[in-house]
Amino acid sequence: MHRGAGASSFCPEDDAQRWCIFHRITKGDWRQGTWLEIFFYDPLYAGVYTCINSAKYHIMAFIPVVDFAVYKRSNGDITDKNLQELCKEFRNAFTEVGFMYLKNTEIDQNEVAQVMDISKKFFLLPEEQKRPFTRGSYTINVNHGWVPSEVERLNPQRPGDLKEAFNITSLSKDIKWPSDGLDGFRDIQVNFFNRCKDLTLDVLRIMALSLGLDPEFFLQAHSYIGSDKNDTTLRTLYYPPVKAGSVKEGQLRCGEHSDYGSITLVFQSHEGGLQVLSRKGEFISAPSIPETVLINIADLMQRWTSDVFVSAVHRVLPPPEGDSSTRQSLVFFVHPDNDAIITCCDGSDKYPPVRSLDYLLARFSDSYGRK
Repeated sequence: MHRGAGASSFCPEDDAQRWCIFHRITKGDWRQGTWLEIFFYDPLYAGVYTCINSAKYHIMAFIPVVDFAVYKRSNGDITDKNLQELCKEFRNAFTEVGFMYLKNTEIDQNEVAQVMDISKKFFLLPEEQKRPFTRGSYTINVNHGWVPSEVERLNPQRPGDLKEAFNITSLSKDIKWPSDGLDGFRDIQVNFFNRCKDLTLDVLRIMALSLGLDPEFFLQAHSYIGSDKNDTTLRTLYYPPVKAGSVKEGQLRCGEHSDYGSITLVFQSHEGGLQVLSRKGEFISAPSIPETVLINIADLMQRWTSDVFVSAVHRVLPPPEGDSSTRQSLVFFVHPDNDAIITCCDGSDKYPPVRSLDYLLARFSDSYGRK
């Protein structure tokens, strides 16, 4: 953030090709004032400076970026002052916004690109070649497999979402995986699943510490990630080009929703469109920041923590009219073990106990339609 008299420019770190100029429209210091984005530059818009007159930003509502290198250096020593500060940053992010960017996670951009590349090859196949892998056709897990465009409605009040997905919920070699022209599809997806699992366990430790709990508190209910006793899912998503005149009234690439389980890890391509609902009731952008992971609290975790951590509503908007760009993301939906009974971690009875899998299946019914 570069500040001057009456205006500021914002430039994502190490990316001088994309920037904004803001003008403060209310009194207060730069952290507290309300700002109006007046110019935005992005090379995706063919080098055109775009004047945006409607986007108001509250600086404190921006999603924080947290450095995870401290955790790696501390070796888990909870007396380490830097680790204590990290716990404070986690708690602040997850109580105030529900989202944060985490950098220095040891998952690099090349790994993300490899998964996106092999996934896109699958999504670009003719529909008849994808149909055998449809979600619901696997007896081993109801959630595993391909989801065609407009089948899922994450906001049941809107038309079907303009996206395709492939859910990796089962890691079994014994089920049918895409293979024709997709060498390494399973291995690449499973390797990335396990990389996300390792990061998840570290994040859950810090989350527990930030609440004054034993570092293993949440891990005890995530013992079976990657097995048939846990429905944690790596979802690779493809948002195809949006054709002019084809969008139904109120249709989005991904409707407003909150996630179902514990936490979610998100890796995005650079096109943008993801927005998060702030506690002030305004949607704020959550753009891709290279070499970071976007992490958010999901509904069961909010329930688990008696609403200390907040699960924020989010959505993905369609591109501007005339923009035919595609979009991709990788999303690691973390769920507690299927038989885990989730009770309020503060010992209160704010929410009744619930079995993890029962809660998840009820939420699936809302998204895909009750049968």
